Amino acid sequence: MSTHLYQKAGAGLKPAPTTASDEKLKDIFKKVRRIEITTKKVVNEVMAGEYHSVFKGRGMEFTDLREYFPGDDIRAIDWNVTARTGRPHVKVFSEERELTVILMVDASSSLAFGTLDKTKGELAAELSALLAFSAIENNDRVGLIIFTDRIERSIPPKKGRRHVLRVIREILSFRPETTKTDIALALEYLSRIQRRRAVVFLISDFIAPDFSQALRIANRRHDLIAMTLSDPREREIPRLGLIELEDAETGENLLIDTYDEATRERFAELAGIRQADRAKSFRGIDLDSLELRTEEPYERSLLRFFRERARKFR
Repeated sequence: MSTHLYQKAGAGLKPAPTTASDEKLKDIFKKVRRIEITTKKVVNEVMAGEYHSVFKGRGMEFTDLREYFPGDDIRAIDWNVTARTGRPHVKVFSEERELTVILMVDASSSLAFGTLDKTKGELAAELSALLAFSAIENNDRVGLIIFTDRIERSIPPKKGRRHVLRVIREILSFRPETTKTDIALALEYLSRIQRRRAVVFLISDFIAPDFSQALRIANRRHDLIAMTLSDPREREIPRLGLIELEDAETGENLLIDTYDEATRERFAELAGIRQADRAKSFRGIDLDSLELRTEEPYERSLLRFFRERARKFR
C-alpha cells in the first residue's frame, strides 16, 4: 500500500443550444486568460529579470567595435584594428540567448489532488505559465512534454505569446489516458527528442517508481530543475474519524481511524521520510530543486529560488 493516499469523493432564428463541451471550452479560455493576467503581472514586475540572470545564453557573440575608453577591459582590445587605425579599439559583445526551455509536466492522477484553493495540477499550470512567459520575455523558445506512464502530449519549442497560450491551454484542458506515473520514461523521451542542451523544468509530485538513473543522465545533459508539488494533506491527516483512503494512481483502498494519534503520527513520519529521501537523492546528483505547496504563494518561493541560484553561479 502506497503511503500517498487521498480521501474518496462522492419565431426567428434561435441560437444553437450550448453544449457541455462549449461550456467547458469557455471555462478553459477563462482560466487561460486569468492565468495570463496573473502571471504576466508577476513576470513584468519581478520575474523576467531574475529569470534572465539565472539562465544565461549559450555564450557571448561579437557585435561591434568601438574606441577604447579608460576602464574598458584590456582583454577586449582588437590589436589588428588598433594597429591599423593608430587608436585603441575594443570588441563589443552581447549575450547570445536563444535558450530552449522545456516544461515537463506530470499529468498523473495524483496531480488532481488538492484540499485548499487549488489542486497540484492547477498549481502546475500556473507555474508553467509563469515560467513560459518569463522565457518569451527573454526571447527564448518554449516546449512542452505532458506525461503519465506514457508520453501523453509533446509540443516542439517555439517562441511567442500565441505559442505560450497554446501551451497553457494544453495543460489546463488535458485529460490523461492513464493514471500512473513513469518519470524515467519521460526523461528518456526528452533525451531522444532534445539533443541540444536545454533548460528543463520537471514539474511533478515525484511519486513514481525508481527514476534515479534517468534523472542523473538528464541532469548531465541539460540544465534540469526539479519542481516538487505537494499538498498539506499529504504531510498530515486531520482528526476526521473513520475515513476511506484511495491511492489515486493504483485505486487501492484503506480504511483508517484518524482519531488514532499513532496512525496520524505514522502517516506524518512516512511523509517526512519520503520528502527527506527525495531531497537527498536530488543533492546526490547536484540537481537544483524546490518544493512548491498548494497552500503557499508560489511566486515568492520561485523568486527566492532564482535569486539563490543566481548567487551560486556568480
